[in-house]
Amino acid sequence: WVDVTEVPGAGVAARDAQGQEWRLGSAAFVGAAAADEGALQLWYGAAGRAWLRFDFDEALRPDAAQAIAAMQQQGIQLRLLSGDRDDRVRRLAAQLGLASAQGGATPSDKLAAVRAAQAEGRVVAMLGDGINDAPVLAQADLSLAMGEGADLARHSADAVLLSMRLGDVAHAFALARRTQQVIRQNIAWAVAYNAACIPL
Repeated sequence: WVDVTEVPGAGVAARDAQGQEWRLGSAAFVGAAAADEGALQLWYGAAGRAWLRFDFDEALRPDAAQAIAAMQQQGIQLRLLSGDRDDRVRRLAAQLGLASAQGGATPSDKLAAVRAAQAEGRVVAMLGDGINDAPVLAQADLSLAMGEGADLARHSADAVLLSMRLGDVAHAFALARRTQQVIRQNIAWAVAYNAACIPL
């Protein structure tokens, strides 16, 4: 393969030894009419002709629902942004109890969503694992990459979740808040101590 190029959010294109371009990615990118079977589809073909279609399905991580519930109890507002089809993303969000979800999101859509939240004064944390997530991970105030994610995503993130357990993200947020409370208490005690003892 030569002239291998990735089109973010669409797929990968390359030329063979005869100069024929081949594509692997979404139906629109390959030039196929997507069958509406509710499956996650990956297409392969050349010159606008689809040769193969791969159908995939996903399963939730075992601790996903508990992790989502734990973060929501902490008052964290969660939003699911995915490049997958909107109907699949909304179905997954319903299983997780997420009120906000967007499917068919391109890398630029994700970036715009993070910037819009930041413009509202929110502190945004982003968890991602794909090559397409690198720009939005770099934009977020706090970025976490999955340990088995793409190298580019891991290099763009502030921290890497090596355990692969989503529950550890909820635990990290809770631990950070407890640490912040202890720091504030220590500062308050130090100010009170100095205010009383220095004059004495």
